[in-house]
Amino acid sequence: MPDVHLGKGALVGSVIATKDAIMPAAVGVDIGCGMCAIKTPFVANQLEGKLKKIRQDIEAAIPVGFNENKDVEKSMTNWQGWRTFKELHSGVKDLDKKAMKQMGSLGGGNHFIEICLDTEDQVWLMLHSGSRNIGNMLAQCHISTGKELAKLAGNKLPDPDLAYFVAGTPEFDAYWRDLQWAQNYARVNRDVMMARVQRIVEQHLAGGKPIKPLLSVNCHHNYAEQEVHYGEEVYVTRKGAVRAQEGDYGIIPGSMGAKSYIVKGRGNHESYCSCSHGAGRAMSRNKAKHHFTLNDLIQQTEGVECRKDSGVLDEIPGAYKSIDQVMANQSDLVEVVATLKQVICIKG
Repeated sequence: MPDVHLGKGALVGSVIATKDAIMPAAVGVDIGCGMCAIKTPFVANQLEGKLKKIRQDIEAAIPVGFNENKDVEKSMTNWQGWRTFKELHSGVKDLDKKAMKQMGSLGGGNHFIEICLDTEDQVWLMLHSGSRNIGNMLAQCHISTGKELAKLAGNKLPDPDLAYFVAGTPEFDAYWRDLQWAQNYARVNRDVMMARVQRIVEQHLAGGKPIKPLLSVNCHHNYAEQEVHYGEEVYVTRKGAVRAQEGDYGIIPGSMGAKSYIVKGRGNHESYCSCSHGAGRAMSRNKAKHHFTLNDLIQQTEGVECRKDSGVLDEIPGAYKSIDQVMANQSDLVEVVATLKQVICIKG
Protein backbone atom coordinates (compact mmCIF):
# COMPACT_ATOMS: atom_id res chain seq x y z
CA MET A 1 0.00 0.00 0.00
CA PRO A 2 1.19 3.60 -0.56
CA ASP A 3 1.33 4.26 3.19
CA VAL A 4 3.61 1.27 3.88
CA HIS A 5 6.19 1.48 6.68
CA LEU A 6 8.02 -0.83 9.08
CA GLY A 7 5.98 -2.44 11.81
CA LYS A 8 6.18 -5.28 14.31
CA GLY A 9 5.27 -8.67 12.83
CA ALA A 10 4.69 -7.38 9.30
CA LEU A 11 4.91 -4.20 7.29
CA VAL A 12 2.16 -1.75 8.20
CA GLY A 13 0.28 -1.15 4.98
CA SER A 14 0.60 -4.69 3.61
CA VAL A 15 -1.75 -7.42 2.38
CA ILE A 16 -0.96 -11.14 2.68
CA ALA A 17 -3.01 -13.84 0.95
CA THR A 18 -2.43 -17.46 1.96
CA LYS A 19 -4.25 -20.63 0.93
CA ASP A 20 -4.01 -22.74 4.07
CA ALA A 21 -2.06 -20.87 6.76
CA ILE A 22 -2.10 -17.67 8.79
CA MET A 23 0.57 -15.77 10.76
CA PRO A 24 -0.71 -14.33 14.07
CA ALA A 25 2.12 -11.78 14.28
CA ALA A 26 1.24 -10.49 10.81
CA VAL A 27 -2.28 -9.63 11.99
CA GLY A 28 -0.65 -8.00 15.00
CA VAL A 29 -1.62 -7.29 18.59
CA ASP A 30 -4.34 -4.69 17.99
CA ILE A 31 -6.76 -7.13 16.39
CA GLY A 32 -9.63 -5.41 14.59
CA CYS A 33 -8.16 -1.93 14.83
CA GLY A 34 -10.04 0.31 12.45
CA MET A 35 -12.12 3.39 11.78
CA CYS A 36 -15.69 4.55 12.26
CA ALA A 37 -17.33 7.68 10.84
CA ILE A 38 -20.79 9.18 10.44
CA LYS A 39 -22.00 12.10 8.38
CA THR A 40 -24.42 14.28 10.35
CA PRO A 41 -27.03 16.80 9.15
CA PHE A 42 -25.23 19.51 11.15
CA VAL A 43 -23.24 22.28 9.46
CA ALA A 44 -20.11 24.26 10.35
CA ASN A 45 -21.67 27.43 11.73
CA GLN A 46 -23.52 25.39 14.38
CA LEU A 47 -20.13 24.58 15.94
CA GLU A 48 -19.07 28.19 16.43
CA GLY A 49 -18.00 28.92 20.00
CA LYS A 50 -18.66 25.31 21.09
CA LEU A 51 -15.50 23.43 20.10
CA LYS A 52 -13.70 23.52 23.44
CA LYS A 53 -16.76 22.45 25.46
CA ILE A 54 -17.57 19.63 23.03
CA ARG A 55 -13.98 18.40 23.28
CA GLN A 56 -14.11 18.52 27.10
CA ASP A 57 -17.40 16.63 27.22
CA ILE A 58 -16.08 13.90 24.89
CA GLU A 59 -12.91 13.55 26.97
CA ALA A 60 -15.08 13.21 30.11
CA ALA A 61 -17.31 10.56 28.48
CA ILE A 62 -14.70 8.35 26.80
CA PRO A 63 -11.66 6.93 28.66
CA VAL A 64 -8.36 7.23 26.80
CA GLY A 65 -4.92 5.64 27.17
CA PHE A 66 -4.92 2.80 29.72
CA ASN A 67 -8.11 4.07 31.39
CA GLU A 68 -11.42 2.22 31.45
CA ASN A 69 -15.08 2.95 32.18
CA LYS A 70 -16.12 3.24 35.81
CA ASP A 71 -19.65 2.15 34.96
CA VAL A 72 -20.68 -0.47 32.41
CA GLU A 73 -23.60 0.54 30.15
CA LYS A 74 -26.36 -1.85 29.16
CA SER A 75 -25.23 -1.61 25.53
CA MET A 76 -21.95 -3.18 26.62
CA THR A 77 -23.30 -5.92 28.93
CA ASN A 78 -25.87 -6.96 26.32
CA TRP A 79 -23.23 -7.73 23.67
CA GLN A 80 -23.67 -11.33 22.51
CA GLY A 81 -19.90 -11.91 22.45
CA TRP A 82 -19.78 -12.30 26.24
CA ARG A 83 -21.66 -15.60 25.87
CA THR A 84 -18.63 -17.21 24.25
CA PHE A 85 -15.92 -15.51 26.33
CA LYS A 86 -15.25 -18.72 28.27
CA GLU A 87 -14.34 -20.44 24.97
CA LEU A 88 -11.42 -18.06 24.33
CA HIS A 89 -7.77 -18.92 25.05
CA SER A 90 -7.22 -19.92 28.69
CA GLY A 91 -4.64 -17.13 28.99
CA VAL A 92 -7.42 -14.51 29.07
CA LYS A 93 -9.92 -16.35 31.30
CA ASP A 94 -9.61 -13.74 34.09
CA LEU A 95 -9.91 -10.70 31.80
CA ASP A 96 -13.68 -10.69 31.22
CA LYS A 97 -14.40 -7.85 33.68
CA LYS A 98 -11.53 -5.75 32.32
CA ALA A 99 -12.65 -6.37 28.74
CA MET A 100 -16.18 -5.28 29.63
CA LYS A 101 -14.95 -2.10 31.34
CA GLN A 102 -12.70 -1.26 28.41
CA MET A 103 -15.45 -1.58 25.83
CA GLY A 104 -16.20 2.00 24.80
CA SER A 105 -12.67 3.28 25.48
CA LEU A 106 -10.20 4.75 23.01
CA GLY A 107 -6.73 3.50 23.90
CA GLY A 108 -3.52 5.38 23.11
CA GLY A 109 -0.90 5.84 20.39
CA ASN A 110 -2.41 6.93 17.10
CA HIS A 111 -6.01 6.29 18.19
CA PHE A 112 -8.22 9.37 18.08
CA ILE A 113 -11.70 10.91 18.04
CA GLU A 114 -12.39 13.82 15.69
CA ILE A 115 -15.11 16.23 14.71
CA CYS A 116 -14.54 17.13 11.05
CA LEU A 117 -15.96 19.29 8.30
CA ASP A 118 -16.21 18.23 4.67
CA THR A 119 -15.78 20.52 1.67
CA GLU A 120 -19.47 21.45 1.87
CA ASP A 121 -19.18 22.40 5.58
CA GLN A 122 -21.10 19.31 6.71
CA VAL A 123 -20.16 17.98 10.17
CA TRP A 124 -18.70 14.45 10.42
CA LEU A 125 -17.83 12.41 13.52
CA MET A 126 -14.85 10.06 13.19
CA LEU A 127 -12.79 7.79 15.43
CA HIS A 128 -9.95 5.26 15.30
CA SER A 129 -9.61 2.41 17.80
CA GLY A 130 -9.30 -1.37 18.19
CA SER A 131 -9.75 -4.31 20.54
CA ARG A 132 -7.95 -2.79 23.54
CA ASN A 133 -6.19 -5.01 26.10
CA ILE A 134 -8.22 -8.15 25.42
CA GLY A 135 -7.24 -8.16 21.74
CA ASN A 136 -3.62 -7.58 22.67
CA MET A 137 -3.56 -10.44 25.17
CA LEU A 138 -5.30 -12.88 22.81
CA ALA A 139 -2.78 -12.03 20.10
CA GLN A 140 0.19 -12.45 22.46
CA CYS A 141 -1.08 -15.88 23.59
CA HIS A 142 -1.37 -17.18 20.03
CA ILE A 143 1.85 -15.56 18.77
CA SER A 144 3.67 -17.32 21.62
CA THR A 145 2.04 -20.65 20.68
CA GLY A 146 3.05 -20.20 17.04
CA LYS A 147 6.68 -19.55 17.97
CA GLU A 148 6.77 -22.60 20.25
CA LEU A 149 5.32 -24.82 17.52
CA ALA A 150 7.90 -23.58 15.02
CA LYS A 151 10.69 -24.32 17.49
CA LEU A 152 9.38 -27.81 18.22
CA ALA A 153 9.03 -28.55 14.51
CA GLY A 154 12.57 -27.34 13.85
CA ASN A 155 11.39 -24.70 11.40
CA LYS A 156 14.30 -22.35 10.79
CA LEU A 157 12.37 -19.19 10.02
CA PRO A 158 14.17 -15.98 8.97
CA ASP A 159 12.31 -14.27 11.84
CA PRO A 160 10.29 -15.77 14.75
CA ASP A 161 7.34 -13.50 13.84
CA LEU A 162 6.92 -15.53 10.64
CA ALA A 163 5.56 -18.44 12.71
CA TYR A 164 2.24 -19.63 11.32
CA PHE A 165 -0.68 -21.97 11.94
CA VAL A 166 -1.79 -24.46 9.28
CA ALA A 167 -5.50 -24.73 8.46
CA GLY A 168 -7.14 -27.86 9.87
CA THR A 169 -5.02 -27.97 13.03
CA PRO A 170 -6.38 -27.30 16.54
CA GLU A 171 -4.03 -24.32 16.91
CA PHE A 172 -5.32 -22.74 13.71
CA ASP A 173 -8.95 -23.29 14.70
CA ALA A 174 -8.37 -21.80 18.17
CA TYR A 175 -6.65 -18.73 16.75
CA TRP A 176 -9.30 -18.21 14.07
CA ARG A 177 -12.07 -18.39 16.68
CA ASP A 178 -10.35 -15.85 18.97
CA LEU A 179 -9.45 -13.62 16.03
CA GLN A 180 -13.08 -13.34 14.92
CA TRP A 181 -14.18 -12.67 18.50
CA ALA A 182 -11.65 -9.85 18.94
CA GLN A 183 -12.52 -8.33 15.57
CA ASN A 184 -16.18 -8.23 16.59
CA TYR A 185 -15.23 -6.72 19.96
CA ALA A 186 -13.26 -3.97 18.18
CA ARG A 187 -16.19 -3.10 15.92
CA VAL A 188 -18.63 -2.90 18.84
CA ASN A 189 -16.09 -0.86 20.81
CA ARG A 190 -16.15 1.75 18.04
CA ASP A 191 -19.95 1.67 17.88
CA VAL A 192 -20.25 2.30 21.64
CA MET A 193 -17.86 5.27 21.48
CA MET A 194 -19.50 6.70 18.39
CA ALA A 195 -22.91 6.58 20.08
CA ARG A 196 -21.50 8.60 23.00
CA VAL A 197 -19.87 11.16 20.72
CA GLN A 198 -23.10 11.47 18.73
CA ARG A 199 -25.15 12.10 21.89
CA ILE A 200 -22.74 14.81 23.03
CA VAL A 201 -22.81 16.58 19.67
CA GLU A 202 -26.61 16.28 19.56
CA GLN A 203 -26.79 17.89 22.99
CA HIS A 204 -24.68 20.86 21.91
CA LEU A 205 -26.10 21.36 18.43
CA ALA A 206 -29.71 20.13 18.64
CA GLY A 207 -30.68 20.41 22.30
CA GLY A 208 -30.40 16.65 22.68
CA LYS A 209 -32.74 15.78 19.81
CA PRO A 210 -31.48 12.54 18.16
CA ILE A 211 -30.34 12.75 14.54
CA LYS A 212 -30.22 10.12 11.85
CA PRO A 213 -26.75 9.80 10.27
CA LEU A 214 -26.66 10.54 6.54
CA LEU A 215 -23.88 7.94 6.09
CA SER A 216 -22.20 5.48 8.49
CA VAL A 217 -18.92 3.63 7.92
CA ASN A 218 -17.18 1.14 10.24
CA CYS A 219 -14.17 -0.72 8.81
CA HIS A 220 -11.23 -2.75 10.13
CA HIS A 221 -7.68 -2.18 8.92
CA ASN A 222 -5.87 -4.76 11.11
CA TYR A 223 -7.54 -8.10 10.59
CA ALA A 224 -7.91 -11.31 8.61
CA GLU A 225 -10.85 -12.80 6.70
CA GLN A 226 -11.59 -15.56 4.22
CA GLU A 227 -12.19 -14.19 0.72
CA VAL A 228 -12.18 -15.40 -2.86
CA HIS A 229 -9.46 -14.00 -5.15
CA TYR A 230 -8.49 -15.24 -8.60
CA GLY A 231 -11.04 -18.04 -8.23
CA GLU A 232 -9.57 -19.43 -5.01
CA GLU A 233 -10.66 -19.14 -1.39
CA VAL A 234 -7.79 -17.64 0.59
CA TYR A 235 -7.06 -16.14 3.99
CA VAL A 236 -6.39 -12.42 3.53
CA THR A 237 -4.47 -10.59 6.26
CA ARG A 238 -4.65 -6.81 6.04
CA LYS A 239 -2.07 -5.19 8.29
CA GLY A 240 -2.81 -1.48 8.10
CA ALA A 241 -4.96 -1.88 4.98
CA VAL A 242 -8.68 -1.49 4.29
CA ARG A 243 -10.86 -3.78 2.19
CA ALA A 244 -11.77 -1.94 -1.02
CA GLN A 245 -14.00 -4.28 -2.96
CA GLU A 246 -16.18 -2.52 -5.50
CA GLY A 247 -18.64 -0.34 -3.58
CA ASP A 248 -17.00 -0.88 -0.16
CA TYR A 249 -16.90 2.29 1.93
CA GLY A 250 -13.63 2.98 3.72
CA ILE A 251 -11.90 5.66 5.79
CA ILE A 252 -8.35 6.88 5.15
CA PRO A 253 -7.23 9.43 7.77
CA GLY A 254 -4.30 11.81 7.63
CA SER A 255 -2.51 13.04 10.75
CA MET A 256 -4.04 15.22 13.50
CA GLY A 257 -3.50 18.32 11.38
CA ALA A 258 -4.23 17.00 7.89
CA LYS A 259 -7.16 15.98 5.73
CA SER A 260 -8.91 12.61 5.86
CA TYR A 261 -10.93 10.81 3.22
CA ILE A 262 -14.11 8.80 3.00
CA VAL A 263 -13.66 6.50 0.01
CA LYS A 264 -15.40 3.83 -2.01
CA GLY A 265 -13.49 0.79 -3.30
CA ARG A 266 -12.89 0.18 -7.00
CA GLY A 267 -12.39 -3.59 -6.56
CA ASN A 268 -8.84 -3.69 -7.92
CA HIS A 269 -7.82 -7.37 -7.73
CA GLU A 270 -4.11 -6.61 -8.12
CA SER A 271 -4.25 -5.20 -4.58
CA TYR A 272 -6.49 -8.05 -3.40
CA CYS A 273 -9.22 -5.38 -3.32
CA SER A 274 -7.39 -3.32 -0.68
CA CYS A 275 -6.31 0.28 -0.08
CA SER A 276 -4.18 2.16 2.44
CA HIS A 277 -5.37 2.76 6.00
CA GLY A 278 -3.95 6.26 6.46
CA ALA A 279 -1.04 8.57 5.83
CA GLY A 280 1.54 6.18 7.33
CA ARG A 281 4.45 7.24 9.51
CA ALA A 282 7.43 8.93 7.88
CA MET A 283 9.55 8.70 11.05
CA SER A 284 9.48 6.71 14.28
CA ARG A 285 7.91 8.04 17.46
CA ASN A 286 11.28 8.47 19.17
CA LYS A 287 12.71 10.33 16.19
CA ALA A 288 9.67 12.61 16.07
CA LYS A 289 10.06 13.49 19.76
CA HIS A 290 13.68 14.51 19.19
CA HIS A 291 13.15 16.19 15.82
CA PHE A 292 10.15 18.42 16.61
CA THR A 293 9.37 20.96 19.32
CA LEU A 294 6.12 21.97 21.03
CA ASN A 295 6.14 25.12 18.92
CA ASP A 296 6.19 22.91 15.81
CA LEU A 297 3.18 21.00 17.17
CA ILE A 298 1.26 24.21 17.89
CA GLN A 299 2.00 25.52 14.41
CA GLN A 300 1.14 22.28 12.61
CA THR A 301 -2.19 21.88 14.45
CA GLU A 302 -3.28 25.50 14.05
CA GLY A 303 -7.04 25.80 13.87
CA VAL A 304 -7.61 22.40 15.54
CA GLU A 305 -9.03 22.17 19.07
CA CYS A 306 -6.71 19.52 20.53
CA ARG A 307 -3.96 18.74 23.01
CA LYS A 308 -0.78 20.65 22.24
CA ASP A 309 1.64 19.17 24.77
CA SER A 310 4.67 16.87 24.87
CA GLY A 311 2.45 13.83 25.42
CA VAL A 312 1.30 13.91 21.79
CA LEU A 313 4.47 15.25 20.17
CA ASP A 314 5.13 11.86 18.54
CA GLU A 315 1.79 12.26 16.71
CA ILE A 316 2.74 15.61 15.15
CA PRO A 317 1.63 15.90 11.49
CA GLY A 318 5.24 16.27 10.36
CA ALA A 319 5.96 12.69 11.51
CA TYR A 320 3.54 11.35 8.89
CA LYS A 321 3.63 11.02 5.13
CA SER A 322 1.67 13.43 2.96
CA ILE A 323 -1.90 12.16 2.84
CA ASP A 324 -2.34 13.95 -0.50
CA GLN A 325 0.51 11.93 -2.01
CA VAL A 326 -0.78 8.71 -0.48
CA MET A 327 -4.20 9.34 -2.04
CA ALA A 328 -2.71 10.25 -5.41
CA ASN A 329 -0.81 6.94 -5.40
CA GLN A 330 -3.96 4.86 -5.01
CA SER A 331 -6.41 6.49 -7.37
CA ASP A 332 -6.73 3.07 -9.05
CA LEU A 333 -7.83 1.48 -5.76
CA VAL A 334 -10.48 3.90 -4.46
CA GLU A 335 -12.61 6.86 -5.44
CA VAL A 336 -13.02 9.76 -2.99
CA VAL A 337 -16.52 10.24 -1.60
CA ALA A 338 -15.74 13.07 0.85
CA THR A 339 -12.71 15.08 1.94
CA LEU A 340 -12.65 15.97 5.64
CA LYS A 341 -10.63 18.34 7.85
CA GLN A 342 -10.77 18.07 11.62
CA VAL A 343 -11.75 20.98 13.90
CA ILE A 344 -11.53 18.87 17.09
CA CYS A 345 -9.04 16.07 17.73
CA ILE A 346 -8.86 13.96 20.88
CA LYS A 347 -5.83 11.71 21.28
CA GLY A 348 -5.28 8.79 23.62
